[in-house]
Amino acid sequence: MPQGKVRFYDPERGYGFIAKDGGGGDVYVRASALPEGVTDLKRGQRVDFGVVEGGKGEQALSVQLIEPPPSLSKASRKSTEQMTVITEDLIKLLDHLGNSYRRGHYPEARTSEKVAHMLRAVADELEL
Repeated sequence: MPQGKVRFYDPERGYGFIAKDGGGGDVYVRASALPEGVTDLKRGQRVDFGVVEGGKGEQALSVQLIEPPPSLSKASRKSTEQMTVITEDLIKLLDHLGNSYRRGHYPEARTSEKVAHMLRAVADELEL
């Protein structure tokens, strides 16, 4: 059974291409060839697959996942030292906002947007 890496896959359209190990061109893959319960393939993911000659070239059959998809977010994750500084700065900022609320004042719209943006970014770092 040939092996390769996913070069491209569009889950909305339900097709993509696998680059065969050792060259020889790309193999077309349809959603119907994916294992049960799998709806998406990630670029760089290693797979086993059968091949059949179709009207427009080789097509993959019965794709099997060899390894989970590579996590791009974990590869670009900030270091613990960076996250320490970010967390401490965020605590100071939220403490300042809390004091404003205690005095009966809402933050300015510009400040609110910045804080919301920071909170989303930190949440994204934590959700890995």
